[in-house]
Amino acid sequence: MLALYIAQIVVPLALIGWIALAPQRSLAGFWVQVIATAAGLIALARTGLWLFPPWWTPYASGLLLVAAMGFALRRRPPATRWPSGLRAYAVIIGFALLGMFATNMARLALAGAQQPAGPSIALASSLGAGQYLVANGGASTLVNAHADILDQSVPAHRNWRGTAYGVDLVAIDSWGLRADGVMPPDPSRYHIFGMPVVSPCAGEVIAAVDGLPDMQVPKVDAVNLAGNHIILRCGGTDVVLAHFQRGSVQVRTGERLAVGAPIALVGNSGGSSEPHLHIHAQAPADRDAPLSGEPIPMTLGGRFLVRSDQFSP
Repeated sequence: MLALYIAQIVVPLALIGWIALAPQRSLAGFWVQVIATAAGLIALARTGLWLFPPWWTPYASGLLLVAAMGFALRRRPPATRWPSGLRAYAVIIGFALLGMFATNMARLALAGAQQPAGPSIALASSLGAGQYLVANGGASTLVNAHADILDQSVPAHRNWRGTAYGVDLVAIDSWGLRADGVMPPDPSRYHIFGMPVVSPCAGEVIAAVDGLPDMQVPKVDAVNLAGNHIILRCGGTDVVLAHFQRGSVQVRTGERLAVGAPIALVGNSGGSSEPHLHIHAQAPADRDAPLSGEPIPMTLGGRFLVRSDQFSP
């Protein structure tokens, strides 16, 4: 994860710095370079996991790109309209390929941001007032790591199919930061840790698990992936909320909950790389594989949430 965070800083700065300090010497080459870089920044903005640096970083990168363009045009205006020499053409072709690849990635990410057709469930927010960032959400692997579960050719995925449209939420402060530090090992240093979780729908608790430890970041419990969690049956849909703090679950199997009823506190139990609230909806599943039901798209507060969206209940 740390390598991803570093890449999300280094790659944009390298591309922008290239324009500012070593732009293409032809007018055609310069604009191909600029457009390809812009496409790369847009693709990274839509697919990147902006836990660190914060969500506003892609916007700052866009401003830096504009500044780099202006600096380059003033410092060394393009000398010719078209490039000269094989090396110059090779560089332009490379940028053109980068631009096409990035544009396709952005297109696929946009497609993953569309709510899948078919039955869905509307849920209320399970978190109180505050500012939250969607770390995973959407209908494709480019914006939602859970969507990889849809590949049922992998036997290990079959017991977790219901999580495919899952949403992971973290709390952020006024600076867009979700923790005190980049990746502090103590889960209590994450803003969402310990926040109250309430029922997003009216229904019956059909499973409630507690007692599993909160993991130090970035360690995970590879056996009990859902950690401390509940399954709430709302009508014909099971809603799963997971990764609660140990000892915080306040409901029992068989209990009926109203919307807004207290459930637990956000923790870092199970297969959680850092504190967050996981929530997903699915069709009821077999007792032996309770998270294997057919995934059902959901809206939270009226929105189909996608990675990098901000959410304020």
